[in-house]
Amino acid sequence: MTEPPEAAVIRIRAATVRFGTQEVLRDLSLDIHRGETVAVIGESGCGKTCLLKMIVGLLTPNEGEVEIDGKSLTTMANRDLTALRLRVGYLFQSAALFDSINVFGNIAFGLRAKGGLTESEIADLVRLRLGDVGLSANVETKMPAELSGGMRKRVGLARALAIDPDVMLYDEPTTGLDPIMTETINDLILQARKRRAMTSIVVTHELRTVFKVANRVVMLSPLSRLTDGGTQIIYDGTPAGLKHAADPKVREFVEGYLTAS
Repeated sequence: MTEPPEAAVIRIRAATVRFGTQEVLRDLSLDIHRGETVAVIGESGCGKTCLLKMIVGLLTPNEGEVEIDGKSLTTMANRDLTALRLRVGYLFQSAALFDSINVFGNIAFGLRAKGGLTESEIADLVRLRLGDVGLSANVETKMPAELSGGMRKRVGLARALAIDPDVMLYDEPTTGLDPIMTETINDLILQARKRRAMTSIVVTHELRTVFKVANRVVMLSPLSRLTDGGTQIIYDGTPAGLKHAADPKVREFVEGYLTAS
C-alpha cells in the first residue's frame, strides 16, 4: 500500500499580488507539505520574495488565500498573526538585523517576545544558537555594523532558529557570499533540518544550494514571460529533474548556471 503524503502545512490558493497596476503573482496555488525542504527559484521579478512574505503574513494577497495548518492568514486577527509568526523563522535576504541592538539582543528578541523564559534561560539559548552557527560567545556584544556579511547571515540564522520554528523561510541565504561561506550556510541549513524536523522554503538563485539542501524545487516564471496565460509555476519536482524539464525556460535557467559555473 502506498503511504499517504504528509499533510500540507502551507496552502496557497489562487493568490494574486499586485502593486498598483503591476502584478507580481497571479492566481498562484501551491501546497508545501510538512517536513519538506522546498527551493523556490526563478528569474528576478518572478515573485519569490513576495511568496515568502505572504507565507509569514507580511504581505496580504489582493486576491486568494494563504493558510498555515488550516488557518487562513488573510482573515486572522492581528494577535493570532503575531503568535503565528513566532512559529515561523525568517532569514531575510540582508539578514535584517536590528542595527541599534547588539548580537545578543538580536538573537534574544524573538525569545523575549515569545515569553515563558527567564533571562538566564534566554542567555543559554542565545549561546547555544551562536554555537550552532559556528560563532563563539565573544560576538554577543558586537553591533551588526562590526560584522562581516557572512557573520551577519549567521547571526540572522541564529535569531531565526532561536524561536525553535515549525516553519523556516530563507530569502537568498547565500547572496553576496564567497563560495566557502556559501557552503557554510548550506551546511547550516542542513544541520538545522537534522536537528529538528521542520518545513523549510529556500528562495535562491544558486543551484548549488538547490542541489545540496532541497528535496523539491518550484520554479516561477515572471508574468512578463508568460505569453500563453499559463501558470507561473513552470517546474515542480525534484532537483535531479531540472536538467530534463519539459519547459525550455527551465532548461535555459539550469544550463545558464552550469555554463557560468
